[in-house]
Parts: sequence; structure tokens; C-alpha cells
Amino acid sequence: MSFLSIAHLGNPILRQKAKSVSREELFSIEFQNFISDLIETMLEYDGVGLAATQVHVLKQVFVFEVKNNPRYPNRDAIPLTIVINPVFKKLSKKMEEDFESCLSIPGLVAKVPRHSSLTLEGLTREGKPLEMKLSGFAARVAQHENDHLHGIVYLDRVLDKPSLAFEREHRKFCHSP
Repeated sequence: MSFLSIAHLGNPILRQKAKSVSREELFSIEFQNFISDLIETMLEYDGVGLAATQVHVLKQVFVFEVKNNPRYPNRDAIPLTIVINPVFKKLSKKMEEDFESCLSIPGLVAKVPRHSSLTLEGLTREGKPLEMKLSGFAARVAQHENDHLHGIVYLDRVLDKPSLAFEREHRKFCHSP
């Protein structure tokens, strides 16, 4: 396994749409190794999610997990989840605003409105159908990562422009991730 290079804001790949993963590709050794590297990279940088486009791969896959994360110490645990070809269904009409940050936009945070709950469908790493009902922080993370697969970064969704802050200042004065 190896750590992958993270694309930062300004890199054109972050604005491109990812392509679907075929079943043949999903089961290839190369793609399975890529998924392992994606997970290791997310963990190395204390991320709670990472999309393929963030590591220069235009494929519809993202991973997320919250477990003893120093950047999000007060968030409920989320088991490691790998989603291939994600689709959102049953998005709640209720929206919630909370602060987000991103490994591709290091050092900044801002309030972003997101659907408070949704159903996530796709495929697992093993090619089995996946259907999850997500709410709260898990729904937020999944929406954030899925946006990356469509060339959208969280700054595009910020409505409360004065909420944009450097992460270190935000932590000093707001005491929340």
C-alpha cells in the first residue's frame, strides 16, 4: 500500500466529473489496490472521507470513516464504508448547516448547508449492492465526498460567506470541528 497525492484547490481534476466503475474494473487487482491506498491516504491525513478525484483518479468511488479521529474528536463513530458508483435517494427536505473542511482545501472551514438525511445506494468493494440510510454527520460526509465526484467542492455550496475561516482560528474561538 502507498499514500496517494492529494489534489488541491486549483487543480483542474477537482472540477471534473468522475466516470462509473465497471464490474470488470472493480474486481481488478489494480482497482482493489487503489481502494486500499485511498483508505490509507484518508487515514494518514486524518480525513473522515476521501473521493477518488481528490487523488487524481476520475472514478466514482469514495470512502469514509470516523474512528478516533483527532480532527473530529466529538463526532459519533462511522464504520469504514467504501462506495462505488454512489447514488443518493430519498434526500430529506430538511437542511442543516454545519462547518466543513476538506483535505483538498487545507486549513479552511466554512458552514455548508446539507440534507439532514438520505439513502445512499451503490456497490461495495465486493461488488454487492449497498443501501444505507444516513443522517447527521454521516450524511454530511457522504454528500461532501459525492460532490467531489461531480466536480463540486464545499466552497461552492457556502451560503454564509462570513463563516469562512482558517481552521486554526475557528478551533480557537468556536471549539467545534
